[in-house]
Amino acid sequence: MPYALVYPMFAMVILTVVVLLIMFQTRVKAARAGFGLTYFKTYSTGEPPEAVLKTQRHYANLFELPMLFYAGCLAAMMVGLNSATALSFAWLFVAARVVHAYIHIGSNKIFPRMRAFGVGLLAVLGLWISIVVHVCAAGAH
Repeated sequence: MPYALVYPMFAMVILTVVVLLIMFQTRVKAARAGFGLTYFKTYSTGEPPEAVLKTQRHYANLFELPMLFYAGCLAAMMVGLNSATALSFAWLFVAARVVHAYIHIGSNKIFPRMRAFGVGLLAVLGLWISIVVHVCAAGAH
C-alpha cells in the first residue's frame, strides 16, 4: 500500500489531540482548585501544579521530535518508499511516543521515560536511514 505511512501519522495526530485534552482537563482542574487564572494569560505568573506543568511540557514536546517523524513519513511517500521496514519504524515510533506520553504525564519516572524517548529517537532515525538508502539505491539505476 503506497500510503500506509498515513496510518501511523494519523495515530500521532490522535495522540497529540488526546494529550491536548488531558492538558485542558488538568488546567480546568487546577483552576477549580483555586490556582489563579492569571497564569494562563501569560504563563509567567505563579507556579502551576505539577500536573499542569507535565501536560504542558509534553504537549509542547509533541511538536519537537515528532516533526522529524512527520517529515520522514512524507519524504518516504514522496520518494516512493513503500517498505515494511519503513512502516515498522513508523509504528515503533508511535508506540514509543505513546509509552513516553503515558510515563511523562503519569508517574514521570525519568529512566523509563528516557528509554521510551530513546526508542522513538532510534525509530525515527531508522526511518530516515531507510529513506536515504532507498534514494541512493534509486539513484544508482
